[in-house]
Amino acid sequence: MLELIIFTILMALAFDFINGFHDSANAISTVVATRVLTPMQAVSMAAVGNLIGPLFFTTAIAATIGKGIIDTKTIQGLLPGDTFVVMILAALVGAIVWDLITWFFGIPVSSSHALIGGLIGAALVAVGPNVLLLDGIGKVLLFIVVSPVVGFVAAFLLALILMRVFRKSAPAKINHYFKSLQLFSAFFYSVTHGTNDAQKTMGVITILLIAGGFLTKFDVPLWVILACHISISLGTWLGGWRIVKTMAHKITQLRPYQGFCAETAGGVVLVQMAAMGVPVSTTHAIAGAIMGVGSTKNPKSVRWGLSRSIVMAWVITIPFSAVVAAGSFLVLHYFL
Repeated sequence: MLELIIFTILMALAFDFINGFHDSANAISTVVATRVLTPMQAVSMAAVGNLIGPLFFTTAIAATIGKGIIDTKTIQGLLPGDTFVVMILAALVGAIVWDLITWFFGIPVSSSHALIGGLIGAALVAVGPNVLLLDGIGKVLLFIVVSPVVGFVAAFLLALILMRVFRKSAPAKINHYFKSLQLFSAFFYSVTHGTNDAQKTMGVITILLIAGGFLTKFDVPLWVILACHISISLGTWLGGWRIVKTMAHKITQLRPYQGFCAETAGGVVLVQMAAMGVPVSTTHAIAGAIMGVGSTKNPKSVRWGLSRSIVMAWVITIPFSAVVAAGSFLVLHYFL
């Protein structure tokens, strides 16, 4: 039992590492697209931002993942301890498989929703539909739509305001000014990215510690917070360049003021969602914001065909991860 818990915690940290590797594009794509920073400078900055995020924000999202998607307390009463841990391990496998597939094809999807799908699929096979918390799942599904739309609208409006304010200024002067400002907006987004994404793994590890008897209530230990953010920071530092290329260059062409608007709007969305404890996708927020700023001058400047493909990948993330996790549970339960 102890060895299985340790192995599953290591798998959770591996998922966090892949999350940082896969979702590094969320934090650095705009600052790379506008050539404010080199790719290596950008990922280094993002890694630092991901690391310090949890030290200043709530861990409400960790609680939502740990006890708001599936009824972990009821499941622990129904399953033997080792079977419960296998269920969590299967959920992580489902999320990791989807992340690696989409990374290979350079598709920016949500690692958060992949993990949620994994938890749903593993719990369905292990116990049944009665342990699914429909309120929590419904909130996640709702914000699959809400977060990119809010990011789109906020970035669109902010860009229009800046275009109005600086309409008489020379483009070279505006670009120079916003290149400096974009350093701050990119770092701000990196902090909010780390705050949002690493919390999912914190929730998973905390319920594993409760299952093993190491904790009596859902209270994320400091070492779990630090371990998760070190893992996601290392993944971000290595960078996932396939997805960076998609986010930075293929959706639309960005100027520094547009990058500033996208990062600022996306970061504000993530801060608000973290405060509410809603596990949203950092990918959805920044992709919506990039589409928003790209639409300000001419909607045709956004490659909507690619955008539709990205949205379709968002839609199938949860069901695909759920199916892989369900199959993984059956296999792991048989052998372990």
